[in-house]
Amino acid sequence: MDQLPNDDEIECLLNIDDGINDDEKKIKNKLWQEGSNDRRDGVGVSSDMDVPIDSDMIIEEEQSILEAQTSSAVEELKLAVAFQGKGAVQRQVNALSELRRLLSRSEFPPVEIALRSGAIPLLAQSLSFGSQDEQLLEAAWCLTNIAAGKPEETRALLPALPLLIAHIGEKSSLPVAEQCAWALGNVAGEGEELRHILISQGALLPLAKMMLPNKGSTVRTAAWALSNLIKGPDPKAATELIKIDGVVDAILRHMRKSDDELATEIAWVVVYLSALSTIATSVLVKTDLLQLLIERLASSNSLQLLIPVLRSLGNLIAGDAYTTNAVLVVGHEITDNIIRALSKCLKSEHRVLKKEAAWVLSNIAAGSVAHKQLIYTSEASPLLLQLLSTSPFDIKKEVAYVVGNLCVAPAEGSGRSSLISDHLVSFVRSGCLRGFIDLVRSADIEAARLGLQFMELVLRGMPNGEGQQLVEKEDGIDAMERFQFHENEDLRNMANQLVDKYFGEDYGLDH
Repeated sequence: MDQLPNDDEIECLLNIDDGINDDEKKIKNKLWQEGSNDRRDGVGVSSDMDVPIDSDMIIEEEQSILEAQTSSAVEELKLAVAFQGKGAVQRQVNALSELRRLLSRSEFPPVEIALRSGAIPLLAQSLSFGSQDEQLLEAAWCLTNIAAGKPEETRALLPALPLLIAHIGEKSSLPVAEQCAWALGNVAGEGEELRHILISQGALLPLAKMMLPNKGSTVRTAAWALSNLIKGPDPKAATELIKIDGVVDAILRHMRKSDDELATEIAWVVVYLSALSTIATSVLVKTDLLQLLIERLASSNSLQLLIPVLRSLGNLIAGDAYTTNAVLVVGHEITDNIIRALSKCLKSEHRVLKKEAAWVLSNIAAGSVAHKQLIYTSEASPLLLQLLSTSPFDIKKEVAYVVGNLCVAPAEGSGRSSLISDHLVSFVRSGCLRGFIDLVRSADIEAARLGLQFMELVLRGMPNGEGQQLVEKEDGIDAMERFQFHENEDLRNMANQLVDKYFGEDYGLDH
């Protein structure tokens, strides 16, 4: 793909592994959903503490009052922890409840003042074994909200992590275990270093066990925390997770029977498993997971669910050669079902679904001639051409990979690839060339290379010199000449060779 193909050889425009190296596609974005991130507060903003937004003075006054209340709440918790008399437990629960209320109720939670006042050691002490569930729950809830703060605030939980992990064990009540899992998920969402610490302290196994039963919100929270914990970039946790007894069965059961919310969290676990671990991928493709993902893709209208389902499909299809073969060569029926479901996404109003669906299709299109033919003859084909002409740049680029891959056959034993002429001619005569020339004119190096490669296909593959006329008509010569002195040597050589070969001194003499 780095060298301009000659007359006898054309490399596949998109290698089967391309695409999953892009973090945006391969793994879950930092944004959990629009407007919030991977970490979640333990409770929403309460209406009785809404902060006025029309006066900076009022906001500062409200914040000052809130900070003073928080400092007093931590001081009361300190006294309650030290108190040993009658009603000591209830006093401590009340103090924890007040601190949790303050940490939960503001648009700008007073986490910093709570930390400066010494909240973490007190909260860790409140998690001591043998404490009542109400006390444990309130303490874990406070820590959950602190962990949803700034990076340095999340790191402040380090002394409490072993206790949080201990309380997600099987001996804990479900509410306590779930709240502790929530706190750990927030910590894991902060970064690789904290994920490594959690894994080294043994968080993976108890979280995995929490995901196994059918217990509604507890399973959903555990799956969410697990997806944050295994997100890498180190693949070790993903590989360890897939080996835990019952995990694969639980993934399949929840994907088959659960509501959209739980299926969304399970699908994110699958995204990371399939993106980071070849061992996990090889295990998953031997199950009926692919069919379950296709069914979800076809039946659901939940954007939050469809995105991880698409990424899971793409990751499974874009695995190594053996895995890809296992996914796609199970028969045309399942591939045809995938294409139909992806076509639904191409017609969606959501641009992210169009982009993700095009990425998955590009990996299918990089497969066998039979799979290329399935896409070419499906309803996806006209949809792709329309998107190539009318879409924003990011979608157009993904669609261009699909169209380009549909026009070249995979390399055979000689290592050489050849054109699929009927695909190429049909697409070009349907007007796709302009979209590729737009890519050549873009500042995106990868997109420009893709555009130049497709122009080479057109110049070489269209019959009766038609390619040269079409390229000239669409101002393709001008687009290529902009690379005459380009700093990228690869693109400069590609463009100059095309101009010299197809539009040299003899061009136009016989017209």
